[in-house]
Amino acid sequence: MRALSVFPKQREFRVVEVPAPRLDHEHDVLIRVKEVGICGTDREIASFHYGTPPDGSDALVLGHEALGEVMEVGPAVRTLKPGDLVALTVRRPCPDSECQACRAGRQDFCVTGHFLERGIKHANGFMTELVVEHEHYLVRVPPSLADVAVLIEPLTIAAKAGVEIEAIMRRYPWEPTGMRALVLGGGPIGILGVMALVSRGIQSMAYSLEPADSERAKLIRSTGSVYVSARDVKVDELAKRFGTFDIIFEAVGNARVAFEALEALAPNGVFIFSGVPAGHKTIDIELDLIMRNIVLKNQVLFGTVNASRSAFEASVQKLEQFMTLFPDAVRAVISDRVPLESAPELLRESRGIKQVIQLAA
Repeated sequence: MRALSVFPKQREFRVVEVPAPRLDHEHDVLIRVKEVGICGTDREIASFHYGTPPDGSDALVLGHEALGEVMEVGPAVRTLKPGDLVALTVRRPCPDSECQACRAGRQDFCVTGHFLERGIKHANGFMTELVVEHEHYLVRVPPSLADVAVLIEPLTIAAKAGVEIEAIMRRYPWEPTGMRALVLGGGPIGILGVMALVSRGIQSMAYSLEPADSERAKLIRSTGSVYVSARDVKVDELAKRFGTFDIIFEAVGNARVAFEALEALAPNGVFIFSGVPAGHKTIDIELDLIMRNIVLKNQVLFGTVNASRSAFEASVQKLEQFMTLFPDAVRAVISDRVPLESAPELLRESRGIKQVIQLAA
């Protein structure tokens, strides 16, 4: 069967033939992969910045944003049946018996760093025709979401952040009302973050590089959010122009933009980092001011990474809500669907918003 594999030592990636998987354990599930989304992580792996093949292999099968259909189940599988649609989770627990997070099934909080990630770190991904996975790492998807369910994995970042924000808001000695949010970045995660905030009734603004009259800006505005272009307003002018925000959700992976936007964080505000900068640039920032504000204004800064099954289940629920509130905008996030043979081209050059590799109808 076909798979898109990266060969780090040879510094190349291509579609290759690989052996078909089989059920080896009673809880195994055979899945026909239908669609796989491409994201910045995939492009960085294909640029050989990181990405680690499984032990004993010189190649890593790419792909971690996957939707599949159950084809066959092991004798002990009770939660799935052939024909079910499933989202495939990505991170697997580390083997360390002392890691309480992984032993609790919350490998997103792993303390050792020895976890595996499908399509990223020491485990093959899903950009292939068939995969086998333990039923615990598969989340059933309603058939009504079939045309957009490939967005579940990127949506988990915003879904998990929402859960964590709610936990942080419990520190308030009152019930917060009239909250305002700023989303940094107009990529897929930024757009899904906007939808998550708007769906909770939070007044939202998106800030990104695209012009104010771009199709992406129109898409964001169609959700009920305000859109501001970085071409019109500098990031350090946001607070002066628009006031402060109770929530800032960073989805740009740019440290300078993120830390300059901190000036727009309101007293008692929450800042969520979700991007991972690719480089190792040195930037000058006023650490004294940042620290003073965090202390005197009761601000919270935290990072979030998706991984847990609960985040995927929450993402399914949020996507169902989105398809009721703004279905056209959700569908518009997916800008390209191409066959596996076209994947190398999309890895070399990004276009549109979310590019999807279609492996089966």
